[in-house]
Amino acid sequence: MITDDLIRALPKTDLHVHLDGSLRLDTLVELARDQRVKLPSESADGLRELVFKPSYSSLVEYLAGFELTVAALQTPEALERAAYELAWDNINEGVRYIEVRFAPHLHMHQTLGFDDVLSAVTKGLDRARSEHELSEAVVTNGEPPFRFGIIVCSLRRFEANSSQWYEGLFRLLSNSPKKQVYKMASLELARSAVRCRDELNMPIVAFDLAGQEHGYPARDHVEAYQLAHRNFLKKTVHAGEAYGPESIFEAITELHADRIGHGYHLFSPELCGAKIANPEDYVGRLTRYIADRRITIEVCITSNLQTNPDIGSVENHHFGRMLQERLSATLCTDNRLHSHTSVSREVRLAVDAFEMDLKQLRNTIIYGFKRSFFPGSYQSKRNFVRAIIDHYDGVIADHLG
Repeated sequence: MITDDLIRALPKTDLHVHLDGSLRLDTLVELARDQRVKLPSESADGLRELVFKPSYSSLVEYLAGFELTVAALQTPEALERAAYELAWDNINEGVRYIEVRFAPHLHMHQTLGFDDVLSAVTKGLDRARSEHELSEAVVTNGEPPFRFGIIVCSLRRFEANSSQWYEGLFRLLSNSPKKQVYKMASLELARSAVRCRDELNMPIVAFDLAGQEHGYPARDHVEAYQLAHRNFLKKTVHAGEAYGPESIFEAITELHADRIGHGYHLFSPELCGAKIANPEDYVGRLTRYIADRRITIEVCITSNLQTNPDIGSVENHHFGRMLQERLSATLCTDNRLHSHTSVSREVRLAVDAFEMDLKQLRNTIIYGFKRSFFPGSYQSKRNFVRAIIDHYDGVIADHLG
């Protein structure tokens, strides 16, 4: 009943997609050539064989490709192009709302400041939005328009050579412990994001924390999240991707997270630390807390399989447990390039592995719209979501005949 054509036709969201993990390969080759970035291969096929593989042996191997993509996104033109193409890649598969996330500090240098980076990405996304809004599909056929938001990512850890901006920060704080440098970078990012949103009207909708969980706890970034919280900037946190339930608990309680990125290890009591006397009970209480408050989990099945080889198969992914517990969880890509995926593919995997029915599919997709950090007024979000639901139900009715 749930065919590939139906999945593609349904309006969808992607609330967890990294700009620097979602370039088109041909674009990466061109941008690298323009900016004199050395690639292991100058062909798309070669890069698929050497870097962006169907499967990876470890998280380290998975992350290696980001050194290349970030290096190729160091100009306003490159950032704008990547954002524009990402928007159209989504539009062309029926995605009508995305929240593009990336770490602005990775792209900043002497000639490219924070405002320049955000302006370039916004310009690319908005150009695609405008073109789609004027297309026959929207004007004549009444399809829902495309909308977007931007999530800025702080990093749990980085090195001086991660970017020119980080190099300067380490130089400025040369007598500070590394964790203090990480903390200051997050705080500066939060300040910049709030200012850029409020003074320049940029569509920055949320603050995120990404990177290595183990050994780099979320609590080190409390001040940045408190600043975001006080200024009504929404919050999401990469948690439960490579560490246990306590990481998710910390994100919710210490950082006021509205959503959780990945959240795979929510149901991994074996990863609880020694301070947790009864891990099974702890996981049960945490699950009920998340369910009761409708804290949405941004699920990335393919990415989790690639970075956690022990999962083995889609059927073993904890999204099935999330469905059983009736959590607010929505399907996302994480990195379209690194994971060779799309929103439609993630939906297909979940439908087949967990034998999702139409009701479960509808709930999962609509959660994405309802729990989005939609920019603008609450009323405008309600109107958009209402139009999406009406269109969704219409597509289902046509499919069922």
